[in-house]
Amino acid sequence: MKKFSYPLFIILLFVTCNTQAQLMKAKEIFSKADSLRGTLTPLRTCYDITYYHLDVKVDIDNRFISGSNLFQFKATDDFSRLQFDLFENLSVDKVIYHGEPLPFSRSYNAVFVDFPKTIEKGKIDSFSVHYSGTPTAATRAPWDGGFDWKKDSNGKPWVATACQGLGASVWWPNKDHQSDEVDSMLISVAVPTGVMNVSNGRLVNVEKLDRKYTKYHWRVTNPINNYNVALNIGDYVHFEELYDGEKGPLTVDYYVLRENKDRISHLQKNARETLDAFEHWFGPYPFYEDGYKLVETAHLGMEHQSAVAYGNKYQNGYLGRDASGTGWGLKWDFIVVHESGHEWFGNNITSKDLADMWIHESFTNYSEALFIDYHFGKEASQAYVHGNRQGILNDKPMQGPYGVNKEGSGDMYPKGGVLLNMIRTIIDDDQRWRAILRGLNEKFYHKTVDYQDIVLYINEQSGLDFTKVFEQYVQHRSIPVLEVKKQNDGRIACRWIAEAPGFRMPVHLGIKGTRLNRFDVTSSFQILPVSVDDLADLDVDTFNYYIGVLRQ
Repeated sequence: MKKFSYPLFIILLFVTCNTQAQLMKAKEIFSKADSLRGTLTPLRTCYDITYYHLDVKVDIDNRFISGSNLFQFKATDDFSRLQFDLFENLSVDKVIYHGEPLPFSRSYNAVFVDFPKTIEKGKIDSFSVHYSGTPTAATRAPWDGGFDWKKDSNGKPWVATACQGLGASVWWPNKDHQSDEVDSMLISVAVPTGVMNVSNGRLVNVEKLDRKYTKYHWRVTNPINNYNVALNIGDYVHFEELYDGEKGPLTVDYYVLRENKDRISHLQKNARETLDAFEHWFGPYPFYEDGYKLVETAHLGMEHQSAVAYGNKYQNGYLGRDASGTGWGLKWDFIVVHESGHEWFGNNITSKDLADMWIHESFTNYSEALFIDYHFGKEASQAYVHGNRQGILNDKPMQGPYGVNKEGSGDMYPKGGVLLNMIRTIIDDDQRWRAILRGLNEKFYHKTVDYQDIVLYINEQSGLDFTKVFEQYVQHRSIPVLEVKKQNDGRIACRWIAEAPGFRMPVHLGIKGTRLNRFDVTSSFQILPVSVDDLADLDVDTFNYYIGVLRQ
């Protein structure tokens, strides 16, 4: 008689998954606009961005923006034509090169510029784009991108940008591809007098333009991805303190609405605890030169580099809830912890293509568990990870298609965290695991990466081959099933059933009530040195391994 310790549909899934995957791919039709935004053509790879100066004026009453962006670049090939990006609802007023206007054309959200002569490989040069218009308004920031136009309880303007996924070109001109992070940047924002703008990096100058407008200049000295560049406009009160971090004093700044100035202690406590935990697990905060800020926003939150957007209303949990159902998620402020975790995974280590956004979200989801581990212990951490399984859909792969600016399944959050906890369990050496996490942030410091970079590094540093594990959990939608049989002599034979060809993964199992041991299991039946009188006496670690078990 067959006994199932996981729902039968998991087994049946393997019969139909390939057919369903083909049907899903047939429905996944991408437009020319998707390709122009997501593909690295020679018109985009011919130049490497080294510096931007974004200079923009925000007319809040009319929800209108105008300004310019200076593109400084190094030619990586000979070229006389290039592409930059700006959403078609915004006007390109002119493109200036060495004081002269350049001809340009547009296709969807892409802009093509023709230079009067060939720019030779290796040359450092620049051009500026002047633009204006009514930017896209985000109806549900940060999940849809654009400007979030709000007012605070005193009726003062409270405005922010958020554009991850949709693209920074929704509100400012740039080379809008995650693979090319600008080396440094100046962000100059003119806003109505009476409110201020907070952006990434450090405030270097406040310029009074006239009685109506004041311009705030923010300098970013570390590489930054386009989608992280942010405006935050409001009637802010500023608090500053120093954190004694691994690299020395780190400036920590809080910009909160005037009405919430007496609630700052909540943010201070959570920020300190977060930095303590993450510097332990991941290494030094990656942007000491630009500082660390929490900026209050009307939307829930976003990992804007060195200027984390915060809108969790000064409460623990995720708007007061704990998705894990364990209670551990109610002991800290989810937005402070999660969005700050992205400073290491997302901002320091950035995926080259949006298809690999799972790198950002899997590690950052797991960072929540490591925060719990640091402050409350490993058992609490693993309970939290296990509790988060209830949010997994197994609807499609965590990895999206390349070259079309498309991420994979939302499972990249909870399933990604489960995957990393499982890898930690397999390695079974927490000091080595910590060294791997810190090593990732050191090796790929301020760099862009892809799927192979992450997998190969973990393989090399762990001494184990996780290639098929990542392939199954990241590139397929189902989870593997451990098929177990009892031999006539009582010994156990088992194998994996999985979508990834030649799947193999170690697993901890043993007799109930005894210490579980790790065994390497492949897709072919093998006999293990474990004997039972009844299969029900076999204990498989399904608490830390997200798998199905089929007992024959």
